[in-house]
Amino acid sequence: MFNPWADEAWVVAALLVAALGTGLLLGQPVVLVLLLLLVVLAYLAWQLRNLRLLQRWLEEGRRFQPPESVGVWGDVFQGIYRLQQRNRKRKRKLRKMLKRFQEATEALPDATAVLTPDDEIEWWNPPAAGLLGLSYPRDIGQRIGNLIRHPDLSGYLRGGEYEGDAVELSSPVDEHIRLSLRIVPYGKNYRLLIARDITRLQQLEQMRRDFVANVSHELRTPLTVVGGYLETLEEECGRGEPELQKIIATMREQSERMQRIVDDLLMLSRLETERVSEQPEPVNVAAMLAQVCEDARRLSGPEHHQIRLEADAGLWLRGNDQELHSLFSNLVFNAVRYTPGGGEITVKWFCDDSDAVFEVADSGIGIAEHHLSRLTERFYRVDTGRSRARGGTGLGLAIVKHVLLRHGGRLEIDSRLDEGSTFRARFPVARVVRTGREPTGGSL
Repeated sequence: MFNPWADEAWVVAALLVAALGTGLLLGQPVVLVLLLLLVVLAYLAWQLRNLRLLQRWLEEGRRFQPPESVGVWGDVFQGIYRLQQRNRKRKRKLRKMLKRFQEATEALPDATAVLTPDDEIEWWNPPAAGLLGLSYPRDIGQRIGNLIRHPDLSGYLRGGEYEGDAVELSSPVDEHIRLSLRIVPYGKNYRLLIARDITRLQQLEQMRRDFVANVSHELRTPLTVVGGYLETLEEECGRGEPELQKIIATMREQSERMQRIVDDLLMLSRLETERVSEQPEPVNVAAMLAQVCEDARRLSGPEHHQIRLEADAGLWLRGNDQELHSLFSNLVFNAVRYTPGGGEITVKWFCDDSDAVFEVADSGIGIAEHHLSRLTERFYRVDTGRSRARGGTGLGLAIVKHVLLRHGGRLEIDSRLDEGSTFRARFPVARVVRTGREPTGGSL
């Protein structure tokens, strides 16, 4: 392999030997010293010349070819030139990638802005200028919290937990435009702020809510009238034809079922539209559950379900008593409806290490795993025929979900076919009120 340092050493050695030989031939020590000094100075001048060429070349930039030289310096110049070429190719590739990224983000319909680790705005796409009011170059380097002043956004940025979360607020450009803001971390402490215009979606959702509320409200009166007349007809035809009695009884059952659906729809509408109370009152959950279990016993009737209550009487909960009663009764009544006669239903109210927990476990028919994720959807039924036969509306678990959302809780469901189900509603410990009473329990 070619070694320029070996050639360089041979050149230096040859010059020194030539100078030494010449001095010895002349027989003058002074001449010998001068010749050696001259060789060293010449070699040093050569090195300084090459250093000067290197400095000038680097100062002039990439527009010029490397200087011409030989030996080690020739290799140094060529090596630096090759590194420069590779760096230029890498820079061109990075510029193309950056350009494609900017073109892609500029084509996005959502507003997108790049935030530094200090929440300063580094870049944004054109939709961000329209939705967030950003202006170049005025807002480059500005903190996003200074341009969009909203407590929810400030808390969102400080929290640092962005997965699955979003903040909804009005656009700083137009208060009638509603935005959904989401943070996506990337790189080393950098983040993408993505804002989506959800005005149309909110308008459609409001129209749906208004429609459901209005239709449900308008149906209440005619259903009440129909139910009243059917009750009268049932009394009048008590001694009539059995076939007619059966028809009227079926009509009355369906009328009552429609009334329950209307009541549940109105409850859902109220849960969606009413504001959550900022100062919830303490609710005696144990006493409420005792009444719910008594109602469940009456619902069970001749099927004689074994209903057992284990409740901590000293564990109260801050919330809305009507909404909590709806949550508890829906879960307990569902357990009665979907548990065969004589089955066991256990209702618990306790506090574990992290939450206050309401739990309903039954020995019923169970639910297949692929249904669990959709149980809280409106009108979703695992078995449509059985649900209707048992008097279900398909809205109970949707109500449960909304009540939990309004109380900062969450729903957990464990179920297996033919082995029973366990529904567990968890409430944050911040809502717990302790009264010092002893736990209560019993069977119904």
